[in-house]
Amino acid sequence: MKKVLVVNSSIRSLNSHSRKLTEVFTTHWKKSYDNPVITYRELGNEPVSHISENWVNATQKPEKDRSEADNEILKSSNVYISELREADIIVLGVPMYNWSVPSALKAYIDQVFRFNETFTVNPENAENPYVGLLENKTMVLLLSRGASDYEKGESNGHLNFQSTYLKTVFGIMGIHNVHQITVDGASFDQEVLKKTVETAHQNVRDLIDLKLI
Repeated sequence: MKKVLVVNSSIRSLNSHSRKLTEVFTTHWKKSYDNPVITYRELGNEPVSHISENWVNATQKPEKDRSEADNEILKSSNVYISELREADIIVLGVPMYNWSVPSALKAYIDQVFRFNETFTVNPENAENPYVGLLENKTMVLLLSRGASDYEKGESNGHLNFQSTYLKTVFGIMGIHNVHQITVDGASFDQEVLKKTVETAHQNVRDLIDLKLI
């Protein structure tokens, strides 16, 4: 049985399109598989520590040389990384805030983007030096945006620091098998939005039913 990690980053508890997408995913996953293993990580409504100079110093020490204070400051980071390592499928619910990702998700990424833990470097490959250490995983990006046309080549593509950033940073960590489903136009006419939401929810169910993950 594949292990699923569901990460929510919206600051909204209610009326969140990205949370509804992750809910549709987990509900349909539970219907499709017996005894599913699902771990939940809340970011939007729980504090995520920002990294600091002390955090950086702690990561640069060999594990055996870390003090109690070092281990304490890396505690959350170690938990987050352990969850990523354990998961076969990572479901990430992300609204677009100011053309990028929520600040809590950025803080989380800073916590898990660790040298020799989730990525390393091959100095002999100058063109592509990064080597991801999170291998054999699938990521499902469940996104929401106020407007539309944010993909490459579209009119708002140059403003997309959401999906492009997420695919880049998790790709560096070794996750290249990525599926994306998006609710675009959350600020649009309600009838248009309703159809967009219905389509996105069906695409989530199809992703599971067609065994694409």
